[in-house]
Amino acid sequence: MISDDDVMYVARLARLRLEHGELARYAGQLSSIIGHIDKISELDLKDVEPTSHVIKLASVFRDDEVRPSVPQELALANGPEVEDGAFKVPQILEAEE
Repeated sequence: MISDDDVMYVARLARLRLEHGELARYAGQLSSIIGHIDKISELDLKDVEPTSHVIKLASVFRDDEVRPSVPQELALANGPEVEDGAFKVPQILEAEE
């Protein structure tokens, strides 16, 4: 069984503030979790490949396809000032000499 000091240590690492009455409950839960890990440690897993997910994931992104974009003139039409095919903005850095 995990001690109250161990629970407080873990809570401190997780930046959790526990009430005194919660210590026993969390000690039991942490002991149960460690028990499951110990049980898994007994298994022979040398032929099991590591996985990052327990279920197979499919890509939700579409394939990249080249397609027409908004014409530059139309995109720049919404700007307050345009110069040399780009938005003109106030200078915020001093120019180097």
